[in-house]
Amino acid sequence: MLVFAGLGNPGAKYAHNRHNVGFMAADAIARRHSFSPWSKKFQGLIAEGTIAGEKIILIKPQTFMNLSGQSVGEALRFYKLELSALTVFYDEIDLAEGKLRIKTGGGAGGHNGIRSIDGHVGNAYRRVRIGVGHPGVKEMVQHHVLGDFAKADREWLDPLLDAIADNAAMIVKGDESGFMNKAALAVQGKAIAELEKPAQKQQPKQQSHIRQARSQQAPAKLPETGPMAAMLKKLFGNKD
Repeated sequence: MLVFAGLGNPGAKYAHNRHNVGFMAADAIARRHSFSPWSKKFQGLIAEGTIAGEKIILIKPQTFMNLSGQSVGEALRFYKLELSALTVFYDEIDLAEGKLRIKTGGGAGGHNGIRSIDGHVGNAYRRVRIGVGHPGVKEMVQHHVLGDFAKADREWLDPLLDAIADNAAMIVKGDESGFMNKAALAVQGKAIAELEKPAQKQQPKQQSHIRQARSQQAPAKLPETGPMAAMLKKLFGNKD
């Protein structure tokens, strides 16, 4: 049995925050692999399923990010699992948007959810770090991670979440480099597809009925002889 934990904050207010991309990854995996409906347990929401022949417990702690370790620790103790059975999905500001990296162990890197888990169970577990970019200045970090993904972010976020779900079996089997490669190709492929889209032709501006009628009329023929012709020649001269 393995535990996949996606980190985030509970409630509709935070649902689309960058800080909630761990929840989004857990949801994508649950949908893709037809997990059980979410139910309340271990101070979180859990769903059960099977990936690559291995039973997986998905958990989304509902303790708020800073106390994620309470929920994850309770689940690990209940199932009597070692830290090697735990994989945590979360947002990483030190990675560019759309980048994904996996590592085992290490520090919290300023992430309060990871700091909480480290404090409750130790740090020797696998982390799937999902890049959400850095705002550029430290003072803006909290506003950045607690802000919603922009509409333009869906261009890389949707294919990345799909790749995480589609290739979750690679995590189960321990093929971490293959998993990261699949994620990178999914995001790059989407970007290339967008660049290769043919430019949309601009539709001609609609003309009024009067303008359309005028444009369809033959140009008026000027008189060549007579008083009117003589007057026009005096005004404009002989153009021949």
